[in-house]
Amino acid sequence: MKATFQGSIVAMVTPFRNGKIDEPKVKELVELHASHGTDAIVPCGTTGESPTLSHDEHHHMVELTIAAAAGRIPIIAGTGSNSTAEAIALTKHAERAGAKGALVVNPYYNKPTQEGLYRHFRAVAEATSLPVIVYNIQGRTAVNIETPTMERLARDCANIVGVKEASGSLDQMSQVILACGPDFRVLSGDDNVTLPLLAIGGRGVISVIANIVPRETSEMVHAALDGDWKRARDQHYKLFPLARAAFLETNPIPIKEAMAMAGMIEPEFRLPMCRMGDANREKLRAILTSYGLVKK
Repeated sequence: MKATFQGSIVAMVTPFRNGKIDEPKVKELVELHASHGTDAIVPCGTTGESPTLSHDEHHHMVELTIAAAAGRIPIIAGTGSNSTAEAIALTKHAERAGAKGALVVNPYYNKPTQEGLYRHFRAVAEATSLPVIVYNIQGRTAVNIETPTMERLARDCANIVGVKEASGSLDQMSQVILACGPDFRVLSGDDNVTLPLLAIGGRGVISVIANIVPRETSEMVHAALDGDWKRARDQHYKLFPLARAAFLETNPIPIKEAMAMAGMIEPEFRLPMCRMGDANREKLRAILTSYGLVKK
């Protein structure tokens, strides 16, 4: 298992300008992460508004991120779909483009059985030599990968190397760590539970807030991985209000609004994502001001 599949991994936003991918901003964001301690970048995930990208745009975003990284930081491409054939095609493209791994979300809307989930992820894994991280997020997909299914995948598919666990359940995460063993990377899918997960054997986070505080997120995760629990705990509580604010509305609305307030990107979304409501925007601004990320 490569060390690049642990630590602080950012679920990177897709910056838009005038309805198109803002390529200069993509390059700027990659530079930010390459120089601020982020361990890997995930383009085209939930935070990257992947459901609104055409296939050509999805391919281009993956290629653009890989090119900007220039081998300095690994790229784990989001390649999931509710169609197994489409997920395989996206994963094969990511492999050809030079990605170092694939993040594959539960098939959404279809509501497959546990057997269907097993066959889906196994089919994707068998179609690529890339390491695959399963993305288990019942809140967006209507299905949960139960621990026996995850155990089967970890046992039967050598290149299914971990899971981004966004259930919010430390009980389920404990079950997965116990069932799948220490080499299977259990990564937090929610910034506010990253430290608790690290305390029970998790190996990192695929983070939303690392988009705007990459160094601080990395410092917290690596302090915990190094056993410096006081430093990790202090950083956790420092970041906790921001982690909660990042979900005042549906992700990635708050984080893109925050980045726009900080002058990092344009405040542009693709429908059905839209601008944040005024009341929540003011709450977010107050929190960002307290961090010194925006001026009073």
